Amino acid sequence: MIPINRRQIAAARNAGGRAAQGEYLFFIDADTRINRAHVTGGIAALEAGYAGGGARVAMDGFVPFWGRMLLRGFSSVYFGLNLGAGAFLFTTRRNFEAIGGFDEQYFAGEEVYFSIELKKLGAFKVLREPVVTSARKLRMYPANHFLRNFFGVIVRGPRGVRSRAKLSLWYDGKRERHPA
Repeated sequence: MIPINRRQIAAARNAGGRAAQGEYLFFIDADTRINRAHVTGGIAALEAGYAGGGARVAMDGFVPFWGRMLLRGFSSVYFGLNLGAGAFLFTTRRNFEAIGGFDEQYFAGEEVYFSIELKKLGAFKVLREPVVTSARKLRMYPANHFLRNFFGVIVRGPRGVRSRAKLSLWYDGKRERHPA
């Protein structure tokens, strides 16, 4: 366990990336399940010269109808743009250090900026086999609450993910002890 003094996913991923000992870095959310194919596929992509990558996602358990439709549309755009989902990302230590890791000014969507920076170094690979991640937030919140917050972040763009206060879906309204 690596202690950090900031409740933020980018800071946690950076602390893990800095502490890791290996040549290949895999960033996997605690509520995400991967298998051998994800690890071997990621390593094969890196050895083939890709700068980094990720995988498509599948949600566990029951997903409400509105959530399935949102995910279908979002995934089409997101993976159509060849971006890595935050639940599962990989790169080399050298590339992680070259781009400065995850940008800690963002409280959500940091995987988008991470993917974009890696793409500046070379090709980015999205593995075909999806990782399985938690759909708990799609089950926890009513559709209007989730969609209002989700689309609010999209409309506000980068400035919308720099403010933790507006990201209740990602941080459940909790405040961090130490200011950002």
